[in-house]
Amino acid sequence: MRAPLRWVLWDVKDTLLKVRTSVGEQYCREAERMGLSLSPVEVDAAFRQAYRHYSSRYPNYGITQGLNGKTWWMGVVRDTLSQCRVQEPALLNTAAHNLYHHFSNAENWEVFPDSKQALESCSSLGLKLGVVSNFDNRLEAILRGCGLLSHFSFLITSEEAGVAKPSPAIFDQALQKCGEPADSVAHIGDHYVKDYLTSRSVGIHGFLLDRHNMHNQPDIPQEH
Repeated sequence: MRAPLRWVLWDVKDTLLKVRTSVGEQYCREAERMGLSLSPVEVDAAFRQAYRHYSSRYPNYGITQGLNGKTWWMGVVRDTLSQCRVQEPALLNTAAHNLYHHFSNAENWEVFPDSKQALESCSSLGLKLGVVSNFDNRLEAILRGCGLLSHFSFLITSEEAGVAKPSPAIFDQALQKCGEPADSVAHIGDHYVKDYLTSRSVGIHGFLLDRHNMHNQPDIPQEH
């Protein structure tokens, strides 16, 4: 007999909220405040390259290599702008510092129209809610600013946990906080491997949120 559901865990980025405008546009606005004129398309391409490089060389914000979320993101910004011919170290450092704090603000994030209702519906059913997210330690401030923080009993970020999805260890930490067996816990997220497969690998009821009808894996039952 299946255990009753007690908890629902949530991914955050691209599940409950998303970046409001493109990274290229936001970086260009910061550059403009410093007297620089850059192309959002060029900056977006440079950002994708810098992000891939840092994610590969320093996974999970470089926690095991002596970095943290802030130093990691500032490195990504400096690398991005350097590719766009910004070379002055003082400008790069100022832009990196400003943009790191800029993305802590709620106005740079857009909550999906159905997010609050979904969280409220879960709470009304007596379910407790938590967050398991590959995110840095700005997440609490972002959720507070977006009016979502009060819905959650706990947050686990990959920076704080020291491990990131798709490592099952981050879900093991979440289960410890839930204090319930995996069969009493569900997880909802937008990534097939990091959210759906990894949560199910530890016995959690994983559900895939497919906002853009992009997933067609044959192993996902329709009810998931």
